[in-house]
Amino acid sequence: MNMRLALLLVPVLLAAAGCTADAGEKAPATRQEAAAARPSPFAECAALTTAPASAAPTTSTGGAGLPALTLNCFTGGAPVALRDVRGPAVINVWASWCPPCRKELPAFQRLSERTAGQLQVIGVNSQDRREAAQSIGEDFGVRFPVLVDQGQSLQRELNRNAMPLTILVDGQGRVRHLDSTGALDDARLAELVRRHLGLTVPA
Repeated sequence: MNMRLALLLVPVLLAAAGCTADAGEKAPATRQEAAAARPSPFAECAALTTAPASAAPTTSTGGAGLPALTLNCFTGGAPVALRDVRGPAVINVWASWCPPCRKELPAFQRLSERTAGQLQVIGVNSQDRREAAQSIGEDFGVRFPVLVDQGQSLQRELNRNAMPLTILVDGQGRVRHLDSTGALDDARLAELVRRHLGLTVPA
């Protein structure tokens, strides 16, 4: 009899001690839900189809344009047709799981800051988990716009499998150079921009 009474009293005692879940409390969010709830570190993509404010007019001497692909923006909003992107632009294809990508992302952020108004720096996050990409953006202070390409469609169209991949696009929307030599630093990025886009990156 005493045992039966003890079993009946256990739930009452636990409730009194505050050990039961409040019916109004929500279950803890998954890591993916928690990442989605945080504000994105990346810029919105709406301005990508407008030429940089002080970009010098360029005359193209040939070369193919960007592929006819439309990619979603990491921050949401309207998808972006790559052929509508206004250059000059440097496009960096990256993923959080790619060590050289992580190494070079801060250099692309500095390039974005140093060439604001002259050059668009755009990220394309490929084959990645959203929460991982967001965490890298937060950790490394990446603020430029990022498009999402989970199916590697851009790399397939360009016949390039390597990551990271850097695409330099002139003011006419023509691809002037593809670079897949590995992690780029500030000096190498500045040299590529000078040689292929005719712009001097301020120190």
